Amino acid sequence: MDELSEVDYDHSQNAHTEAGAIAGWSRFAEARHIESVLDVGCGRGMWLSAVTQAGVTDVCGVDGVEETAETLLFPVERFHHLNLTQPFDLGRTFDALLCLEVAEHLPQSAADVLVGSLCRHGDLVFFSAAAPGQRGQHHVNCQWPEYWQEKFNCEGFACDDASRWAIWDDQRIEPWYRQNLFVAQRNASAGSEPRIKSAVHPAMLPHMTTDRRAEIRSEIENGAMPVAWYLKTPVRAAIAKVRRRIGA
Repeated sequence: MDELSEVDYDHSQNAHTEAGAIAGWSRFAEARHIESVLDVGCGRGMWLSAVTQAGVTDVCGVDGVEETAETLLFPVERFHHLNLTQPFDLGRTFDALLCLEVAEHLPQSAADVLVGSLCRHGDLVFFSAAAPGQRGQHHVNCQWPEYWQEKFNCEGFACDDASRWAIWDDQRIEPWYRQNLFVAQRNASAGSEPRIKSAVHPAMLPHMTTDRRAEIRSEIENGAMPVAWYLKTPVRAAIAKVRRRIGA
């Protein structure tokens, strides 16, 4: 049994929605010619279902938890049950890869392995992973985007979070994607790009631990969020929301 299966992760209990995936993919694919997609950590295939509805028929999904034809939302013959803590190679590349809210479920010792497997299969990766203090099933390696950015840089991929700010206000999309998303792309200048700043979306407060909410209030008041955060978010309203959540 692989390590992810040993934690008894139940994809049916997650809060991802088809509407969120459809809206998210439409934004991700804007101005990009994408004909093939690999979803690493695909679960039941919510995102691949959205991708195929958008007209992309060459799709493939990989997950550490076994799924069946009855549970999958895309053809079972395009699903691979693999141990994500070990390197894998499907023998081909894809126009785009998805790895969304997956990496935090794997031990820190597997972080480099996961990123290496992603980069082996294409030049464009849409990536998000749970931030420190973010609640969820078996969250064992919650990190800020810069942690993952450094690992992509080591593989020759530059990263930016323009897509995060593009979807920040889109309420059709789940808040964890709006907070954590960035794009990694193969680039000869990888490593020289600006570091991705840590940011907490106000809509994520119910999904953060109590201790983390108190820290967020201090960070907001001290100007620690990225400039784009303050341009997008009414500061007083955000502080008031944090206070309500922590009972201050």
